[in-house]
Amino acid sequence: MKALKLFIPILLALSIVACGTAPATAEATPIPTVIADDTIISEGRLEPLRYTELALNANGLISEVLKSEGETVAPGDVIARLESSEAQTLEAAQATAADELTAAYQDVRDAQFKLDNFDVPASYANLTPSEAVKAELAGLNKARADFEPYKNAATDSARNYKKALDNAWAKYRKAIQWLELESALQDANSRLILAQRNYDSLQDPSFAEGTAGARAALANAEIRAPFAGTLTNLDLKVGEFRSAGQPVATIADTSSWIVKTTDLTEIDVVKVKEGQPVTVSLDTFPNKKFKGHVLTISQNYAENQGDVVYEVVILLTDQDAAMRWGMTAVVTFE
Repeated sequence: MKALKLFIPILLALSIVACGTAPATAEATPIPTVIADDTIISEGRLEPLRYTELALNANGLISEVLKSEGETVAPGDVIARLESSEAQTLEAAQATAADELTAAYQDVRDAQFKLDNFDVPASYANLTPSEAVKAELAGLNKARADFEPYKNAATDSARNYKKALDNAWAKYRKAIQWLELESALQDANSRLILAQRNYDSLQDPSFAEGTAGARAALANAEIRAPFAGTLTNLDLKVGEFRSAGQPVATIADTSSWIVKTTDLTEIDVVKVKEGQPVTVSLDTFPNKKFKGHVLTISQNYAENQGDVVYEVVILLTDQDAAMRWGMTAVVTFE
């Protein structure tokens, strides 16, 4: 019993300790949620929004160079002139175009007169010339097939079938003649339209872009600016011989600039949309940011060091007078 008495206090003491207040536990610090950075960054090159390369449309010697590289030009400004027996100046081209327009009008009148005076058979009343030819050809083929068994005979039936074949040939030739007259009028009208367009292009006092192509082809003794811009390249010297089709000058409109990306991968391009805002950094201006937006996204691809990449064109809304063609740009898609 004594032993039991001694054990009970000890057990009670242990119970008291166990039921006592537990020491406070330190609260856990919450772990912040990490949001993945989905910003898309790409490199590219700065280009003018619009530019064109000019080439000669005739072979010859350069007789005059009237502009210099870096100079601004207006639409229609003469950049250089060419000496060649196969080339003509704007004034000579205008005179030629006037003669061709007059001749074209005369051709239309002549073709219309011949067609109006053609005796169209009454059986063609509801047919076009091509329909008449088709119908008469069918009749001719039938007459030829009908005559075939009798072509070596000397009977009345053979003569009747031969007469029917001759008549079918005559009708077919008549339809062909009508079609030829109709075609001649159409061709004359087509030449008139072209002659009128060439004449108008050469007479255009505003030297609009829409008429620049015809003017360059016809007045091929001169190289003229098709629109206002800056001569970023001019590879011409007086006295040298140059061949047709060879680019000799580049005109750029530097009033607007774009960036063309060179390394936007197939994974990132699907996250980009037209009109999406971007920020552009240029190596030349390390402390400046330029705003812009996505203008176009290429449907075609290229390969860059084993990656499939797509060209995205960025139109800049911010500019700097010191911008130059080819500057390296970093585009951040917002």
